[in-house]
Amino acid sequence: KPAVEVAPHWFGKTRLDFRPRDYWKPGTKVTVDLGLRDVQSAPGVYGVQHKKIAFTIGRSQTSVVDADEDTMEVRRDGELVDTIPITAGAAKTPTYNGKMVVSEMLEMTRMDSRTVGFGGEYNVPDVPHAIRLTTSGTFLHGNYWTSDAFGDRNISHGCIGLADERGGSSDSPAGWFFDRTLVGDVIEVVNSKDKVVAPDNGLSGWNMNWKDWKAGTAAR
Repeated sequence: KPAVEVAPHWFGKTRLDFRPRDYWKPGTKVTVDLGLRDVQSAPGVYGVQHKKIAFTIGRSQTSVVDADEDTMEVRRDGELVDTIPITAGAAKTPTYNGKMVVSEMLEMTRMDSRTVGFGGEYNVPDVPHAIRLTTSGTFLHGNYWTSDAFGDRNISHGCIGLADERGGSSDSPAGWFFDRTLVGDVIEVVNSKDKVVAPDNGLSGWNMNWKDWKAGTAAR
């Protein structure tokens, strides 16, 4: 409630995502009813769950990262809340363009370049305020090991860095943003030298237009 048209889209044969045409409006009540028990999805393969999940869409927060200007504009319910200096991907390792959805939030995590297809360029055991944007390893996170790049130049391996302190400070730009972010918030990157993120890399289906999204509706 209110009534919203929601359409599924198949990515390959094993992944089915659902979304409306536009971002969910704040306050929308959503019910997901999974009636999959004993439903045959392939020869000899049957569903086991029948559960109902209900939730309410929170406030609207969308942020636009300009990789050319090295800034992130944070908008809450359409109003500009703050503009934060950032550093994005360097020339050889640019950040994806496009709309990416926050899927995980970690107050502290290890980031090892070998786990995302690089060599031994970095292995930071205590990256603070890490916000996951893609399955492939794009994060928006606090950065305490750099001091003069924010708002000035791009030096990362594809992540978006905000100034922070070792251990993570709630008074830092990264801490401020982390404390005001929810899973499901959208962060859009513009003016980067890379391609647009693939719609199935994380929850990036907002990068597909509605016509193409609905074209992938039929079960296969």
